[in-house]
Amino acid sequence: MKTFTVNKTIGVVSVLLSLLVAQQTSAAIALDRTRVVVNGSDKSVSLNLTNENKNLPYLAQAWLEDAQGNKITSPLTALPPVQRMEPASKSQIKIQTSPAIAALPQDRETLFYFNLREIPPRSKKPNTLQIALQTRIKLFYRPTAIELDKTQAAEGDWVEQVTLKRQGGKYVVNNPTPYFLTLVEGAAAVKGQPVEFQPIMVSPKSTSEIGASSTALGNSPVLTYVNDYGGRPKIQFTCGGDTCSAKRLKNN
Repeated sequence: MKTFTVNKTIGVVSVLLSLLVAQQTSAAIALDRTRVVVNGSDKSVSLNLTNENKNLPYLAQAWLEDAQGNKITSPLTALPPVQRMEPASKSQIKIQTSPAIAALPQDRETLFYFNLREIPPRSKKPNTLQIALQTRIKLFYRPTAIELDKTQAAEGDWVEQVTLKRQGGKYVVNNPTPYFLTLVEGAAAVKGQPVEFQPIMVSPKSTSEIGASSTALGNSPVLTYVNDYGGRPKIQFTCGGDTCSAKRLKNN
């Protein structure tokens, strides 16, 4: 019996076997979110798991990585690191903080990654090919000084500090805020046709270029970002010359 691992970042599946095999495979262990926020006031955050296979038990293995992809156990750790989940059962994983969290920057978010791998039971059939799926999502540590309430986390006015600047036929995003900004889609108008580009994550107090041309995005670009809950609010920009200011669109 051979077991292979297929890495699955939310929205992107990295197929290590043939496309046909991957299409016939779905995750047994489901996670209740697409990103995690650990606030400075939190001692721990609980993530809910469900074994959606009604017939087989699975092992759920969890670990954390820093922004460079290195496994870590401090200042955050995932507990338990391995657990058995019975068919159709539910469970939790806790992201626990340690005193070392105080050494992280307290004026901006810090990026980590949460990983969850499902390990199938050993097959009793000979020459069986088994596939293990792995989910990797972003985890943000958000210091107490910049915590957001539920409304701000869903459609925060902090995004209105973001600006665009035309440069070399592209728009450059300036993110002066203490929060990571993940942009996934654009358009030239609120109800315009989507302008595709590779999603970008703009770090706090930094800049990043949008892959689409400034011509395609027009003079009033509308950009879609991902909020704390996996929702996709929109930001509309108004340009004067080469600089554009932002206004969040409510209830979009």
